Amino acid sequence: MKKWFNVKNLMRFVFITFVASSVYIVIRIILAPTIAPVSDITVRVKSDYMLMLMQSIFGIIAMLLPGFLRRKVNLNIPTIMMIAYAGFLYCAIYLGEVRNFYYNVPHWDTILHTFSGVALGALGFSIVSLLNKSESVAFSLSPIFVAIFAFCFALALGTLWEMYEFIVDSILNTNMQKYALESGEPLIGQEALADTMKDLIVDAIGAFIISVIGYISLKHNKGWLDHVKVSEGSCQSTKSPPFI
Repeated sequence: MKKWFNVKNLMRFVFITFVASSVYIVIRIILAPTIAPVSDITVRVKSDYMLMLMQSIFGIIAMLLPGFLRRKVNLNIPTIMMIAYAGFLYCAIYLGEVRNFYYNVPHWDTILHTFSGVALGALGFSIVSLLNKSESVAFSLSPIFVAIFAFCFALALGTLWEMYEFIVDSILNTNMQKYALESGEPLIGQEALADTMKDLIVDAIGAFIISVIGYISLKHNKGWLDHVKVSEGSCQSTKSPPFI
């Protein structure tokens, strides 16, 4: 069992899932109606499948990114981060969009955004940790500054994601920001903003938690977030297997 359940096979499984979903979604786009019938307004229409297709293509590109970075800049991402990375994409794109977990599973979106805040904050710590330990960088940042940077880094990327959702919703008439019910009934006033603001708030909570943990780790040399090593001008990790 251990032979089959490794990170490389996990990455391949998620990648194949996105490719197969893309093929299926293209077929559904051809067959789906443009407007839901009055008798059943919950029927998925072409715009719904277009959103799924965009997300699946994004997932395919995201799964290819670690291998590209490994080949071009010698950046090997630690195994634990790759597991979290692949798992998050699978839960957010395949389960969330394709399998409709965002509507069918309570608080699914909230859970994922909280996790993304933690993950992006940890990524911010890793970036600064590389700079602090690189001989080519002439300064070393204090733990409190690193914690603030990680918090702001996670919030900045979370905000960019919300901007992406707004742009896609405006162009394709989709409902990524959940400003309407699944039936298509638009929400009004503060209710229409609730999903976006909730996403940003839980992003901040996740980022704050990892920032506090990271600060304690750096302040007392615990090494909790110290996974990546710098060697000969490249970023390497002895535990990172090759990926797609």
